[in-house]
Amino acid sequence: MNLPTDRIKALRSSMKAKGIDAWIVHSADPHLSEYLPAYWQQRVWLSGFTGSVGTVLVTDDFAGLWVDSRYWEQASKQLNGSGIELMRAGEAGVPTLTEYLSLSLKPSAVLGFNPDMVSLKTANIYRDELESKGININTEEDLLQPLWTDRSKLPSQKIFKHDKNYYDLDASQKIKLVRDELKLDDGGWHLVSSLDDIAWILNLRGNDVAYNPVFLAHLAIFKDKVVLFIDLEKVDENIATYLEGHGVQTANYDDLKEFISSMDISKLMVDPDRVALGSVSAYKGGIVEIINPSRLLKSRKTDHELSHIRLTMEEDGAALCEFFAWFEAAFSKGEEISELTINEKLLEYRSKRKGYVSPSFATIAGFNANGAMPHYRATEESFSLINGDGFLLIDSGAQYLGGTTDITRVVPVGVVSEEQVKDYTYVLKAHIQLAMAEFPVGYPSPLLDSIARLPLWKAGLEYGHGTGHGVGYFLNVHEGPQVIAYKAYKMNHTEMYGGMITSNEPGVYRPGKWGVRIENLVANIPAQKTEFVETLKFETLTLCPIETSCVDIGLLDCAEREWLNKYHEQVRERLSRHLSGQALDWLNRKTKAI
Repeated sequence: MNLPTDRIKALRSSMKAKGIDAWIVHSADPHLSEYLPAYWQQRVWLSGFTGSVGTVLVTDDFAGLWVDSRYWEQASKQLNGSGIELMRAGEAGVPTLTEYLSLSLKPSAVLGFNPDMVSLKTANIYRDELESKGININTEEDLLQPLWTDRSKLPSQKIFKHDKNYYDLDASQKIKLVRDELKLDDGGWHLVSSLDDIAWILNLRGNDVAYNPVFLAHLAIFKDKVVLFIDLEKVDENIATYLEGHGVQTANYDDLKEFISSMDISKLMVDPDRVALGSVSAYKGGIVEIINPSRLLKSRKTDHELSHIRLTMEEDGAALCEFFAWFEAAFSKGEEISELTINEKLLEYRSKRKGYVSPSFATIAGFNANGAMPHYRATEESFSLINGDGFLLIDSGAQYLGGTTDITRVVPVGVVSEEQVKDYTYVLKAHIQLAMAEFPVGYPSPLLDSIARLPLWKAGLEYGHGTGHGVGYFLNVHEGPQVIAYKAYKMNHTEMYGGMITSNEPGVYRPGKWGVRIENLVANIPAQKTEFVETLKFETLTLCPIETSCVDIGLLDCAEREWLNKYHEQVRERLSRHLSGQALDWLNRKTKAI
């Protein structure tokens, strides 16, 4: 079964044998992770679509993949010949998954899915919207397991301690903060399944998930004990002693469900967005839905952490200057450069920098039309050479012991058109307008989105993705709860507070032509405090020149030009001491005032 058509045919046979009319395959694992170990990439295996997000539905006469606008172009290519229809989520006239199920399934039909790959919140939505229409839900089967005969094994690498020089709160202090937030002295217990939360609480890191320094585990926090459910082979004697010193017991990863079914404490507190239905379905007591306190706590970086992030940005910025200087020189000499070469050279320069650990996501290097796909990824089977004229979009990042980076720059190659200059300049205006924003403490982050989009809207431009996502501290490159995206205005717990790190990445994409995105990371820092209001502003953390040769300076107002010149002055001052020769010359040229 090497083709999606064969796999879907086999799945339909299993569905028929089990009396299941519709089967959903989600992009998830028992920890609701964005990036998945190979063992949990069921949707990729079934459909052939490799994007990080997407949901497949299979019935006896239909197969569809729901993805948002970031993945439409990629999905249309990868689904070709698969028999799977592309459902453009968010497009007018396209039903949501539950709407489609409500319309297509008859009363008494049976819907199935793997409960380990569905959040408690999503499962409740399915029940609320579908069971009222007479549709039954079966979560007792994993139909793909017997079909996926060459499935990878679960990762088994050792975990390690985050260097104590890089944090100021130890594991015992963080556990106490969580307990205090939940008032566990009043009874009840708390289950944490999200991997970045567990890593943050325990000041431990791992290598189980590509690009994210986390490890597969669950964490149960009680008033008087803490239990870490983990593959015990990953815990060496040093880590075992460390955990014991912070009052943390260990148990086998696979023992969680049995442990939960045996609990007689009446109140289990979980984050419904970040715990799987399968993890808690056997619990006999009451479930209280909360947001993980650790999610809020870890989003607000301490002054100590911010100081390390600033140093990390200098290391990353210097590596980027070396890379861009190399690219300029190599291209001018006529050397063959491909999108794959970009990734290789970025890795080469970053890996020499202090504290470097790994990339923080797969590099997106897209030339011209490939840059119009926000989540494009070049492969050995499909990539472009960088030649001719156009835009090269490079979105990359790295994990350092002192922080996580994420940056996007656009490089003009050869001669660029008037329309490209216009697109680039308006994206730059959008980026600068958000960078200059000031807002009250506790302001809902989705509402900041219009600040960035307004210059684009006025020019008749728009983009389909959010403008900003939270970023972890030597953790996941995508972190919440804050998000700068106006479509997320109904989300809870999105308020902005000091110490949060968020991306600033507006863009414009012309399918089949080019893409433009300019991204820096910004930190919430105090702005002013009066008798009327206490406000925050953004400190731009990322240090790397923004290309100005393709800017229509006449479209920038005075404040925007002043911001850009001051930013470049800071970049030059902070990076110069890290560079020499060709890279230093490149930095000085690219940071000249406009």
